[in-house]
Amino acid sequence: MSTAAKDNATLWLIIWTANNVGVTLLNKAAFATLDFHYPFFLSFVHMACNYAGSQFIFWSIGQQGRKLPSSSTSSSSSSLGVQRLVGTIVRKETISRSGHVLIVAFSVIFSLNIAIGNVSLQHVSVNFNQVMRSLVPAITILIMGVCMGKPTSSKRVMAVVPVVCGVAMSCFGDMSFSRLGFIYTCACVLLAASKVVASGEMLTGNLRLHPVDLLGHMAPLAMIQCFLGSVLTGEVSSLLWTRPDLDPRRNIYPLVVVLLSGVLSFSLNICSLMANKVTSPLTLCITANVKQVLMIGISTVLFGTEISTLNGCGIVVVLLGSARYSYVSVMERESSMISPKLLKTSSSLLSSVSVSSPSLDSSYELSPKFSDEEQPLASFDRNNTSLSDIQHQHQQQDYDDGETVALSPSNYDSSNATQRRKIMLI
Repeated sequence: MSTAAKDNATLWLIIWTANNVGVTLLNKAAFATLDFHYPFFLSFVHMACNYAGSQFIFWSIGQQGRKLPSSSTSSSSSSLGVQRLVGTIVRKETISRSGHVLIVAFSVIFSLNIAIGNVSLQHVSVNFNQVMRSLVPAITILIMGVCMGKPTSSKRVMAVVPVVCGVAMSCFGDMSFSRLGFIYTCACVLLAASKVVASGEMLTGNLRLHPVDLLGHMAPLAMIQCFLGSVLTGEVSSLLWTRPDLDPRRNIYPLVVVLLSGVLSFSLNICSLMANKVTSPLTLCITANVKQVLMIGISTVLFGTEISTLNGCGIVVVLLGSARYSYVSVMERESSMISPKLLKTSSSLLSSVSVSSPSLDSSYELSPKFSDEEQPLASFDRNNTSLSDIQHQHQQQDYDDGETVALSPSNYDSSNATQRRKIMLI
């Protein structure tokens, strides 16, 4: 990975973390005064905003492509700015059947992650849920190694351990849970890790979809699934018949908050997919754990949330562990860059040697055919001459000052065959 690519990866991780923290704080502040406990319907709105956002980007790029270079406008410059930020956006119109299956599976994982995550919170405490979610990096390592055939180095695995332990320490508190809640939470952790790995495979695997293109294909499927979940769980009927205070004709504030969270979710998903694309699923999971610890610290400052000594020690462990993980990742990336360079240098040297010197196994004549009276000064039998014989012959020759004469029929003088000449044996 080049320096520009590393800077790009760092930039996207910072943008994703800042965006994630901002969305969390906004939701905490906005929904604290708004009684809106409809997760499926909220996810339906989010997916609708994601689909609309991706289609708007494709439309703006198409409009910019139809314009002449001389007729540049602010909209075309803005679309170019988007492409500079997220790279060249290419929409794949033709996707294989296996690619469609993978996209559908990813949308199902996304919807199930929302459903089971909300159900698990009804049977376990929030602290227990967060401690279990700290295991997502470990589950990601297992999925990548067992299912994807992409093992993680032992150094990186050891760097993940303190991060997981630190998050568990920082979130430790009320650890109440039921047996059914434990099963739901384990399924939620598995789905969260599977979602990160699946998205990384579609971004960097055989499909190689751009994050905006992936959202354009996945969002409508997840939107339909979330709406069906909202209908089946009774959220739609509750919104229509039992919550007149959420009617936008009476109060526009709930609609503004929900739509704003949808727009921010589109920005967050773009940042998440871009960070996953330029780094790795495991790195994104580690960053998510660091974000969770940062939220605990920010909540302590802004909202006066009390933390115990164990929680504070966990925050320190996470920060140190994440720094260690970053160091290991950079060192492994640099070592992976050195090996191809050495291989390329070695191959180029070998190719230059093979071009500049004839092969001993090739039918290459050092001298023309001579008569019985005319014998060359230096003859080379590749089958019966050893390296020591070659060196002995080479040492017995007298060399002129900088003169090199190649033996060929055009410059060979039979009358002066006994004159010593300089012959370079390679």
